[in-house]
Amino acid sequence: MNLTETPDSVTWPDTIYCFVEKIGPFQDTARAAWEELMQAVPTFPDKSKLTHRFFARYKVERSIYRAGVALTAPLAKLPPGLRCETFKGGKYARFVLTGSYSNLGAASGRVFERVKELALKRRDDFCVESYVNDPKTTPESELVTEILIPVE
Repeated sequence: MNLTETPDSVTWPDTIYCFVEKIGPFQDTARAAWEELMQAVPTFPDKSKLTHRFFARYKVERSIYRAGVALTAPLAKLPPGLRCETFKGGKYARFVLTGSYSNLGAASGRVFERVKELALKRRDDFCVESYVNDPKTTPESELVTEILIPVE
């Protein structure tokens, strides 16, 4: 698994986020959330507001998983099952996984171990998985996912 073990610090900007939320074990809910989102995106009434920056926000402790996309402005009408909100950005510790999405579970587990080992002070907010490139046009071995842990 190609994962950075030492994070760098990044600041995520305030972001308008359109998402599908699922609650329960991520191995059961993540794929379902993404499938629902990807079916809904083509039905967006104003596609010009799509940034095509896809990312997940999640809270492990509460088993909340959100699959979503950033927008340039809120949509006037949302497809069924979707929500839209502006979330405050903030400071994050960034770990980077290069390779298959099938490694995300193990990579996330290792990231949380490293957060403890490094004694990083987490703030109470959603973690972020930001998918840097498009899996439709990028070889699986070259996929880049940023795993962002909210820190003080």
